[in-house]
This record gives sequence, structure tokens and C-alpha cells, in this order.
Amino acid sequence: MHTPSRPEDLDHPEQLWARAVTLAMVDAACSTSTEFSLDDDGLWCHSTGAGGWWRLTVFDGERAVFCGQDPDGSHTHAAGEQIDFLAGGPAWLPWELLRDDADGNLFGFVYWWEDGAWHRIAYPDELREDGLDGAAPWVGSQEEFLELAVSAYDAPYDRERSLTEAVARFEALARERKADADAVAALLAPGHAEGRPAPRPEVALDLATRAGILA
Repeated sequence: MHTPSRPEDLDHPEQLWARAVTLAMVDAACSTSTEFSLDDDGLWCHSTGAGGWWRLTVFDGERAVFCGQDPDGSHTHAAGEQIDFLAGGPAWLPWELLRDDADGNLFGFVYWWEDGAWHRIAYPDELREDGLDGAAPWVGSQEEFLELAVSAYDAPYDRERSLTEAVARFEALARERKADADAVAALLAPGHAEGRPAPRPEVALDLATRAGILA
């Protein structure tokens, strides 16, 4: 990934949606207090581990927005002024929501997808890093995605290979929107270890249903 990040660093939004939903499902099913939520505004990660956040919204497969901030990596001001990460954005963006985010100085990056490519503002020369790599390294790396997903399971270290394989299989189905209840069960099965709380497939299945990745 470039520093600062560039639009070409992000993979296709349908692939990002599959990855993001998979991350959310594992986290929600394997923890008692998930950092993810899904609502009409998109799929959110409210904390990336250091107070950062991101949100992915996909509109009918043709348009998408990915935004967020990494407190340790995002530079939000230049020459003493807050950077306008929305400058020149297209009319279809969810402006009310994004302006609320901007007013709270919550942005370190805003990328939007249209006409088959990701876009962002032209960064000021002073902006050395936008924080995308810190907040969401998985947007341009299947390896980073798999590592992050596996880390969300409360499972022994020696199950890493089986967990990685389960996540990769499920993510491929999710990308094609061909997952089902059996696929959800297979995603969570390797994470079930004796003496630890069992993953909750009903929670994952509900999220998968609302995310629209089921066949």
C-alpha cells in the first residue's frame, strides 16, 4: 500500500464487502461485545483496536464509499486548517451523514467508487499519511484480511491453518453472494474449542442475511 494511500490500493467494493461482512460475522459470533454493526448507512467497525474506525457502504454494486480514520496514522489538518476530504465529491454521496462525520473531524480518508474505479481528493503536500493502512490494511490485501479474521476467533493457535481455510472458503462464497446456513456453520466450526464459549451461528447468520450475501 502506498503512503499516503491511493485509490488503486483498494480492491473492488464487492470484494471489500465480502471481507468486511466476514470479519463482522466472526467477531459478532465469537465475542460477547462486537465492534461491528450493520445499518442503513453501511457496515461499521467502531474500533480498529486503537480508537480508529471505518465504514463501508455499497450502493447497488455500482457505487460505494469507504471512509474512516486511524488516530495514530491519519493526518487531518494541513497548514493549520482541517482538510476537506469531501471536496469535489459526486452528488450521490450520502452528504448528510458524511458532513456530520466531517464536522466531528472524524475523517482521515474518504474513498468513493464510481465508473469502475476508486477516487479521493487530491491530498495536500503536507499530508504524509491518511491512515488507511492502519485502520483497514485488509482493503488491499487478502493476506491481511485472513490474518485479521483468524485473530477474531477465540481459538487455540494450532488451529490457525484450519481457521484460515474456513475463512477463505466462506469469503469466496460471500463475494458471489452464494453463502448459506451450512457455509456459516462451516465458517465457525473450527473456532469451537473445549472450555471456551461456543461461537453463535445464529448471530452470524442474521448478519449474513441482512448483509445480502446469502444465496
